[in-house]
Amino acid sequence: MTRRLATQSPGQVRGNGSWTLFMGTWFITILLIVPGFLNLGVAVAATEKGNLEKQKPTVLRLSLEDALVIFLRQNQDLLIAKYGIGIAKARKITAGLFPNPELSIAGFSAFTQKCNFSDCRGIMPEISQLFEVAGKRGFRVESAEFGTQSAEASFEDTLRQLSFAVKDTYYRVQVGRRHLEFDEKTRDRLKRISKKMAGQSNGMKNQEDIIRIQIQAVKAETWVIQDIRDIGAASAQLRILLRFPPETKLELTTDLHYHRVEPDITILRTQLIDNRPDIRAKRLLYSQRRSELKLANAMQYPDVTVGVGLMVQGPMGPDNQQQWNATLGVPIPVFDRNQGGMMAAATAVQMAQAALQKTLNDVHNEVNTAYRQLLHSRRLVETYRASALDAAKSLFLMVEQAYKNGKTTNLHFLDAARTASDIQEAYLDALYNYQHDVLFLESAAGQTIS
Repeated sequence: MTRRLATQSPGQVRGNGSWTLFMGTWFITILLIVPGFLNLGVAVAATEKGNLEKQKPTVLRLSLEDALVIFLRQNQDLLIAKYGIGIAKARKITAGLFPNPELSIAGFSAFTQKCNFSDCRGIMPEISQLFEVAGKRGFRVESAEFGTQSAEASFEDTLRQLSFAVKDTYYRVQVGRRHLEFDEKTRDRLKRISKKMAGQSNGMKNQEDIIRIQIQAVKAETWVIQDIRDIGAASAQLRILLRFPPETKLELTTDLHYHRVEPDITILRTQLIDNRPDIRAKRLLYSQRRSELKLANAMQYPDVTVGVGLMVQGPMGPDNQQQWNATLGVPIPVFDRNQGGMMAAATAVQMAQAALQKTLNDVHNEVNTAYRQLLHSRRLVETYRASALDAAKSLFLMVEQAYKNGKTTNLHFLDAARTASDIQEAYLDALYNYQHDVLFLESAAGQTIS
């Protein structure tokens, strides 16, 4: 631009108006561009700040009791089941309603005996009411009442199942983290000893030992990765149950401990029918289907419609003025239109009865299975606690002291450490299985046993 201006012919004279327009255009352009860049920088900074704030994970410390409180407050499956109770109550209201009266108005006229529409006409309003007979409304109300109670029992059963899922998933996360601690210690120990042996004098035997330790270190690394995957899957399941976003990090504070429980299977079996909400729901559903069968049988009796009207006409007739009339209407049962309904209702009763018997059989077997599994897992935990844990710990401490004093080999020390770690992790799995069986028996029995 400067070079082109400098080479202009002396004869060419720039006008004042053009110069003013040129400078004004550049000034306006600068005023528009500079704030735009400033705003863009502020927007980018705000966006980056918003992304950082959005990506910043939220850490929540949760005990098992806190998790259950949050679960009861905001789990969506529970909310859906609770809405089902509201729908059942609405159906109960609808079942108790009476039919509305009906208003009909008829007009008439005569065209004989010197009558025409302008002289001989009238209207006849009538109000009629349908009356249901044979207790149909009562059966509908009874059926809707059983339906409401069944929905409430289904909600309790959903709460029973999901509460078990929350507790079991909570402990599964804790067990996974304990496994991760053991495996990380094993991996770090192997790497440390491998590095130490690599700095020692080389020999065929030493090289073989180093290779063995390196292979064990790789295996330990795979265990660590698997533990991280298991923890992530269990944590994701727990966040879903508690309705937390995926960015939320959970810090669980309730650890897994052993508490001996001795349930009385005889009492559990006796109280089973009253404590299991799914059995109660099936029994109420069976009662509801029986009420529907009663309603279907009552439908064979025709309902009665009663009406009252007044005939209003002019002074010319065609009939007597202001006449009252009453009507009675009953359907003529020429065709049996309810035989299919009665068959369907009877079949529904049989299906509900079969479902109830199946549930009873399943629940009794479930309780017996849970009780036997609890006895086996409790025996296994107590076996570890009686001798294996202390023996493995004592062995590791002795070998560790000998290793520090230079009186044992690296492989001997690693073997003792691996034995102790395997026993501890096996005990941890046995403890989790025991806690799982306790929770499973509580869920199967429908009551707390601990």
